[in-house]
Amino acid sequence: MRRFLRWTLGFIAIVFVLPVLAYGVIWASIDRPGSWREANWGSAQMFAVPEADAAAVYIMTARTGGMKGAVATHSWIVLKKPGRRDFDRYDVVGWGNPVRKNGYAADARWYSNQPEVHYVVRGAEARTLIPQIERAIAAYPWRHRGDYTIWPGPNSNTFVAGIIDAVPGLDVPLPPTAVGRDYPADGKWVRRSAADGLRISLAGYAGLALGGQRGFEVNFLGLVAGFDPSRGEVKIPGFGALKLWGLTVS
Repeated sequence: MRRFLRWTLGFIAIVFVLPVLAYGVIWASIDRPGSWREANWGSAQMFAVPEADAAAVYIMTARTGGMKGAVATHSWIVLKKPGRRDFDRYDVVGWGNPVRKNGYAADARWYSNQPEVHYVVRGAEARTLIPQIERAIAAYPWRHRGDYTIWPGPNSNTFVAGIIDAVPGLDVPLPPTAVGRDYPADGKWVRRSAADGLRISLAGYAGLALGGQRGFEVNFLGLVAGFDPSRGEVKIPGFGALKLWGLTVS
């Protein structure tokens, strides 16, 4: 029993604690705003004005603020409906009513951190997905004042992961740095999907994922370690998914 306990603690230290400490040192050396009031929340000018008949679905991510940014990203959903020249942004925040529509520009920085397009669908497929996504957003269970919990969830990443789970065709997992994505928003601790394969989550505190687009992952206290041979990625807490070989996968 003692040997098993030592092995377990050693595994946790090497796989989770040391990478977080290493990336924390890197993150601490980056010049960042001292508070949310000082942060830049403006558009990163990533999106041109789209054509009116265009349709698109974006899943966006950006590092969050303070030292949390050393381990966690914030994610949100952007919809471009056909017949319009603007975007609708949906994300969850930790104050007031959690689910916000157009609280920020579609490509706004998050605590001054540059956003990234994690996933995009355009054209006819996006036209089909948009009404399904809007229905899933309206049905999201953790949408009331006081429902938000920064850790282990439900938080902003739980929201986006929940919408992905609820909409067939959004077959992409959030980045491993999206702490809270594995909180079971639908109450199911065991789940199978095209994006996640087999996923087991112990209320977001620990879990496993195998297959799908995740490869193999271990979740410990919201931190994710793992590897995906099909994509040539290794997933390191704090650092995220690092490409080791193969073609870049968007």
